[in-house]
Amino acid sequence: MMDLAGKVVVITGASRGIGAGLAKECIARGMKVSVCARSVPDVDKGDNILAIAADVVDAAAVQSLADQTIDKFGQIDLWVNNAGVLPPISPLRDCSTSDMLAHLNVNIMGVFHGTKSFVNHVRSRPGEGVLINISSGASTSAYEGWGAYCASKAAVDRLTEVVDLEEKDEGLRAYAIAPGIIDTDMQSLIRGCDETQFPMVEKFRELKRDKAFSSLEFVARELLKAAFDQDNRPETVCVRLPSEND
Repeated sequence: MMDLAGKVVVITGASRGIGAGLAKECIARGMKVSVCARSVPDVDKGDNILAIAADVVDAAAVQSLADQTIDKFGQIDLWVNNAGVLPPISPLRDCSTSDMLAHLNVNIMGVFHGTKSFVNHVRSRPGEGVLINISSGASTSAYEGWGAYCASKAAVDRLTEVVDLEEKDEGLRAYAIAPGIIDTDMQSLIRGCDETQFPMVEKFRELKRDKAFSSLEFVARELLKAAFDQDNRPETVCVRLPSEND
């Protein structure tokens, strides 16, 4: 197992799901962990942990997260933009402008704010930094009822590729990583849809019956390998994690 003690990570959207699972894994490995969500994430307390309330749609709040992390831990080695939403789930014809904009503000502008804060930090100091933006298989596959989500995750992929091109000479490695299917609150939301909202809902109910999910622990380990394991660095910016069951 890699020795990651002392490495500093920032994780947005850390109150549940992938963000919470990654935070738990990082804490267990002795990393210095800074987490945020719209309410203060429930994580272990200690000198190596900073947990604050910050909404990623607010650029100033995200920059404050970066500043507080640097003040407490000295620098940031890994930044994970995990905060994201799935709704609105409906045919595009029924999606309101306000619902679409609210979605894009989280899934795109939230990633932009975190990315920009971290890029400027990496440029301000010597050494490498790793950016991981959480993507989805929906970035490359269209799903009826997921117009907002598919569009936003495709945008995350392209934004990450651009940042990687722009900043690689400054020591930044950037990845858009699709973690695969995990039994999170988002999956529960999907399974609760009816077919008029999401025609493929039965497929996701079948995944639940078959327990065909990767665990949060597996995904967390894979993300940390991509960030810090010299022998497992992804060869592309856009990465699709294998299923734990493969």
